[in-house]
Amino acid sequence: MPENLVEIRNLVKQFPVKAGLLQRQVATVNAVAGVDLDIRKGETLGLVGESGCGKTTLGRILVRLLEPTSGTVQFEGEDITHLEGKELKPFRRKAQIIFQDPFGSLDPRTQVGDAIAEGLRLHGVKERDERHERVREMLDLVGLKARHADRYPHEFSGGQRQRIGIARALILKPHLVVADEPVSALDVSVQAQVLNLLKELQSELDLTLLFVAHNLAVVEHISDRVAVMYLGRIVELTDRDTLYRNPLHPYTEALLSAIPVPDPDRPRDRQILQGEIPSPLNPPIGCHFHPRCPIARIGVCDLEVPELLPRSEEVEHLASCHLRTGDYRQFDPRRPITR
Repeated sequence: MPENLVEIRNLVKQFPVKAGLLQRQVATVNAVAGVDLDIRKGETLGLVGESGCGKTTLGRILVRLLEPTSGTVQFEGEDITHLEGKELKPFRRKAQIIFQDPFGSLDPRTQVGDAIAEGLRLHGVKERDERHERVREMLDLVGLKARHADRYPHEFSGGQRQRIGIARALILKPHLVVADEPVSALDVSVQAQVLNLLKELQSELDLTLLFVAHNLAVVEHISDRVAVMYLGRIVELTDRDTLYRNPLHPYTEALLSAIPVPDPDRPRDRQILQGEIPSPLNPPIGCHFHPRCPIARIGVCDLEVPELLPRSEEVEHLASCHLRTGDYRQFDPRRPITR
């Protein structure tokens, strides 16, 4: 088994909600609620879930764009959770992010070549000619021309801008790249091009990717393993083929059933979840998913937080569900649910 590049333990991120003339804190948003997760060297780990579940927050904490409330993040064996100032700068070179919005992530007043080269300048590449040469090499690597370096972002299409964002993230040759929904703002015809580009660059540059998305069809195409997130917690984690063939968590089953099938005659077993997503301001006690879960049992799921446990020792397939992992054998799934 490959060694871990990143090890996350009990990671929590809370955002205060302030109101009134004095801006006093009146509530807390629980964006990430105790996540344990490992990212292996050279893999693509897909992180999926509904909007607002904490995926982007987790990704931004990994590259230290956000400070965690508690917990630890180990990167290449070093605790980077509390690094500051000069100690943080070497880590910045090793971990980069591709932002979701290819329009808003680029300065409209800065030429593309200067935007890509900014990281080189900040990390000690003083020679202007050397920076220009590396920018030209990176533009060629992502499928653009050297002449594009002198243009401004408004002169490019959405797919081209995302390629520029990828070039900017990779110019420092990082070890970890967080791709925050990099194709969600692009046309379907362009999405496949960007995904294939990421796969090629990962192989060529020996990258480790955390691919954040809400589209399970996209995640299936690019990921080696998949982590499913719901309301700040990881609820299922396994390799791609096992997840799509045999999901354990009821939430994962519902997500997979929502993937569009390009065949009108193929029967669909769509699982429609009842109710709304609970607010992260006031998450449910126990399993966060139990108010919408079709198999939840009162007295169990609404009282205790389920651990992320394997269904069996033979398969590395973890799920956070009282009824399907751990002591699941004490429950008879044929019994009617008591609410």
